Amino acid sequence: MRYVIIPGINGSDEDHWQSIWQAEWGACASRISPLSWDEPDLDDWCQAIDKAVGESPPTDLVLVAHSLGCLAATCWVTRRRPDIRGVFLVAPPDNAGANFPAAASTFTAVKVTPLHVPGLVISSEDDPYCSPDVALRLTADWQLDHVSVGSAGHINSAGRLGSWDFGRALLTAFTAGTRRA
Repeated sequence: MRYVIIPGINGSDEDHWQSIWQAEWGACASRISPLSWDEPDLDDWCQAIDKAVGESPPTDLVLVAHSLGCLAATCWVTRRRPDIRGVFLVAPPDNAGANFPAAASTFTAVKVTPLHVPGLVISSEDDPYCSPDVALRLTADWQLDHVSVGSAGHINSAGRLGSWDFGRALLTAFTAGTRRA
């Protein structure tokens, strides 16, 4: 199994669960490296996903995205139509919401359409970047499964989640359910 880590705007700091998981996974994980962390450009992020995916067998690849990274991941999947193992999307933002970062204007054009890959959307009841209703609409439009983790804010390092064991258990259960024959 290989994982591609797709953080949100400015990347994920060392206390973020994505960084902790990546360190644990070692060579089984890679992280995108767009040139536009601070002023995100959607095409640049999709190219960074291309580079991180590399020559991996797609059937053993899971995209692990957080926040703005969820929009980049879903756009990349829609453009490339890869035969990947799945997408694990945590705290996707509402790109039409009042709190959506102005610096990420190219991400406002992301169309929410069925992804045609297995996926799980994880949301929080008190995420300042996405209401529960919008999270459910995104999940339905992507035709993915959904889990709410209750009140966990934006599910990032500000919430002091550490290694976020519950999220790790969700990812483990999700990947077990997507095993290829």
